[in-house]
Amino acid sequence: MYPEIYVLRHGETFWNSEGRMQGGLNSPLTPLGKEQAERQAAILSQIDLNRFAILCSPQGRAFETAAIALARQVDNIHTDPRLREIEVGEWKGRLRSELASPDEFEETPDGALELYERAPGGEGFAALEARCIEFVSSLQGPSILVTHGITSRMLRSTVLGLGRDGMSKMPGGQGVVYHLKNGVQKEMVFCGHFQLVKQYFFLIKINNNEKNILFVRNIFAKYLRSSNTNTKNV
Repeated sequence: MYPEIYVLRHGETFWNSEGRMQGGLNSPLTPLGKEQAERQAAILSQIDLNRFAILCSPQGRAFETAAIALARQVDNIHTDPRLREIEVGEWKGRLRSELASPDEFEETPDGALELYERAPGGEGFAALEARCIEFVSSLQGPSILVTHGITSRMLRSTVLGLGRDGMSKMPGGQGVVYHLKNGVQKEMVFCGHFQLVKQYFFLIKINNNEKNILFVRNIFAKYLRSSNTNTKNV
């Protein structure tokens, strides 16, 4: 079982807005990207962060986001190269529209995932998965992770026991915070003065036995009973 984690993706960059592949290159946050980081700060302001280690990708866009979202803890931010974005080789800086037709691959909030797997000279999903397994296995306790779109998907899928095959099932996007604890994933979105929480339930156990299924059903029922107020507030 992995420790409790919060996962943040960096805010929108100028290359994000242009539809460019970034990988190991960097682009600064747009005004919207800074606003998204401020939303993450608002979400995290409701959480006692004192017991959490704070780990960030060394890439500029991630650290720029961390400095905004975790401003009150900025002195405690440590970088870890294993949180960097998947490398895309020869496709760094290329427009996605140059690499595939709009209907060739399924789009996600983090772009067409297949492009990251196929990039010539890129890292590929197998190597990214190995990197993420090594990273999450090294965590010593509750942690806040500031990373990137594709790496975030692989990290969360790894923690939930789904591996690389679960990447496409992960929710994505910017300006949100994902909370993972005891096999439950929550997508935390700040909407004005209210916080909307969507919960995603996965079984970590390999065997989907009756006890595990009942456990998840009970949690989901409890969430539904409490979610009406959140929905109305939003």
